Amino acid sequence: MVVNEVTKGVATLTPRAAYVHVPFCRHRCGYCNFSVVAGRDDLTQAFLDALARELSELGTPREVDTLFIGGGTPTHLQPRELVRLLETVQYWFPTASGYEWSVESNPADLSREKTEILATHGVTRISLGVQSFQDRKLGLLERDHRCHEVIQAFDLARRHVASVSIDLIFGVPGETLAEWERDLRQAIALKPDHLSTYSLTFERGTLFWNRRRKGDLRPLDEDIAGRLYERCIDALEAAGWDHYEVSSFALPGHRCRHNEVYWTGGEYFAAGPGAARFIDGHREANHRSTSTYLRCLREGRNPVQESELLDAEMVARERLVFGLRRLEGVALTRFQRDTGYSVQQLAGDAVTRFLDMRLLEKTETHLRLTRRGLLVSDSLWPDLI
Repeated sequence: MVVNEVTKGVATLTPRAAYVHVPFCRHRCGYCNFSVVAGRDDLTQAFLDALARELSELGTPREVDTLFIGGGTPTHLQPRELVRLLETVQYWFPTASGYEWSVESNPADLSREKTEILATHGVTRISLGVQSFQDRKLGLLERDHRCHEVIQAFDLARRHVASVSIDLIFGVPGETLAEWERDLRQAIALKPDHLSTYSLTFERGTLFWNRRRKGDLRPLDEDIAGRLYERCIDALEAAGWDHYEVSSFALPGHRCRHNEVYWTGGEYFAAGPGAARFIDGHREANHRSTSTYLRCLREGRNPVQESELLDAEMVARERLVFGLRRLEGVALTRFQRDTGYSVQQLAGDAVTRFLDMRLLEKTETHLRLTRRGLLVSDSLWPDLI
């Protein structure tokens, strides 16, 4: 994290959100493209030392409204290490009244002791990487937990924190509508406060990418994956969840406020391997390699790998794309007031084309995705950015 000499030690940085990345996992899943190290628990103390050094560059603690510790698997740390992590983060990012503090967890790693540690230190929200309730599907995804561990972890989280979120994956090779509906029924029965649902993707550099190239894995047909997504929307909305972002569903009062900072173009601090921050028009990303990140900080060097200053137009374009991910869409008047650009100025031709194709719809006040647009939203963004 870079804090220049003008701002170091002076409360001129404005973000009210912070993300901290913990890279450790017991196992790397075949589809994972995050900054993760598996089987390197020997590095945890060095990581905690490095994180403390990086955060000390802030100069002074920065109060935040939302705090998110992700990974990797933060709860893979041993209890004493988890305490140190939380205390370090809590010192540099003290939380304001009414805060939200999320921590990601793998069901196999969430013990009673760790859950009590999270609750004692003020964590308000646990996000469980469930992915499925079916052992066959979990095995195909190379997850290291099984359904009975999901239920146990969910029960622990429910008893200790105010809000519990679960992640589910659909579109696994060979998956049928009936199989996906079983996952949805189980999720609805548990009644988490929040759900995030993702279509399986094959990212370059992952084991699944290589297996696909060799013909060992065949992606689910896009039309079938689209039907699974639509079934998800219908089932969860009928059961009372608000579909408020392309992949996100929440019961009243349980939207992920931290993620909404991203989607509304807000600024945010970030620390840890691969962590990306956005402050005063600057986007920075740390080295994704944990060993490189540790070496940089051990040697007193900057861990930032990429840095760019976004001009006003690019900031506006990114805000347009992120804003369209929200089901309520982009408030046109407010967008122009906040960015200095109208949507027509930025992407008038593309927007007109998408309106004609019924992928977008426009009201008197908003521009938003249609149901058809939701199914292909990722293909729209390159024409808008």
